[in-house]
Amino acid sequence: MKVSASDDDPVSAQYEAYPYPARDPAEESRRLVTGSPSRLLEIRHYLFAGGPLPQNFRALMAGGGTGDGTVMLAQQLADAGRNDAEVVYLDLSRASRATCEARVQRRGLTNVSFHSGAIEDLAGLDLGTFDYIDCCGVLHHLCDPAAGLRSLADALKPLGGLGVMVYGRFGRSGVYELQGALRGLGKGMDLPARVQLAKSLLPALPKTNLFVRNPILGDHKRSDAELVDLLLHERDIAYSVPELAAMTATVGLEIAAWIEPLRYDPATYLPPNLHDRLEGMSQLERAELAEQLAGNLKTHTLYLSLRTRTVAESRTTAVPTWVEWDGTAVAAMLRREGALAGGFDGLPLRLDVPARAAAFAELCDGRRSLAEIETALQERFRDLPLPRLRSEIAVCLRVFGGVNRLLLLEQP
Repeated sequence: MKVSASDDDPVSAQYEAYPYPARDPAEESRRLVTGSPSRLLEIRHYLFAGGPLPQNFRALMAGGGTGDGTVMLAQQLADAGRNDAEVVYLDLSRASRATCEARVQRRGLTNVSFHSGAIEDLAGLDLGTFDYIDCCGVLHHLCDPAAGLRSLADALKPLGGLGVMVYGRFGRSGVYELQGALRGLGKGMDLPARVQLAKSLLPALPKTNLFVRNPILGDHKRSDAELVDLLLHERDIAYSVPELAAMTATVGLEIAAWIEPLRYDPATYLPPNLHDRLEGMSQLERAELAEQLAGNLKTHTLYLSLRTRTVAESRTTAVPTWVEWDGTAVAAMLRREGALAGGFDGLPLRLDVPARAAAFAELCDGRRSLAEIETALQERFRDLPLPRLRSEIAVCLRVFGGVNRLLLLEQP
């Protein structure tokens, strides 16, 4: 993804030569690339308390790159029948923009407008204000990330919010050391030659090398564009939780949520006998501790807002909705495994869920409210006291929501 102030900037040249991420528009007929931030359901859940998006909803994809976020959100808005919505693409890279335009055209989407420019110059581009801004994988490549974030915050409508992804310091262990080595070895070489140099060096690195010892770094294996972005980038910076929180605070933004929430909960990583040590910690202190314990957060994805309390709450009217999961399949897995089994970037996890979690999962069909689900469970488990049932529902919401797969929506 692309942000820079001038065409002679080395970062600009990099993204013209190697648009990122590498995408083939022909694949649009076979799959929709999805992820966080900027799924439509996530925007509603984390930034609009689960309610519908504002009328004439406007989203800015700031540093839209080859278009993953742009295509995903534009397609999901079209699928939702939001013909009043507009997605505004902004990037400096002509090559990246051409790829995104081709992807949008392949899908026949008509709700995207394209603009060339830098995030830092947003105020002078006359693009208006936005209900939502996506800035994924961009801020950490700016000369002044805080100034870039401030520019985006200034372009928000009063009730608006942002979805942001930046690099995480601990999970990128070995990246910057290897970047330095390649910079020294490749002095005087052009970028294509340095790509070949890196390809020659990688298999020969000693097993003690920090990059080799970091098992969660594999982007460079997918394409030359990914290799350049990870190991040959001219400018990037990684953030710890406190550093990122400090930057957001300086521009007047509130952290609505870290994604996935359970990654930033130290209880995910601590044995139960140490959970009492978490009492009294603020949410930021807990997130910092979780990052220190996990050690594998190579990126930070979060939602930011100008307001407080923008995340949907578990009201009786809220409708639990699966995000790209199927409740029946989740229930089958829970009955088979006895827990929610999965992992976070190389860390296997088995998340305990209540005995009736499978029944709850099946009832979450995107139509039933929490009140209706509670009633259905009461009828099925008549001997279960209501306080116990409600406690189990709360645990299900915490676990499934904690992996960002069950979100709460309020019906219009």
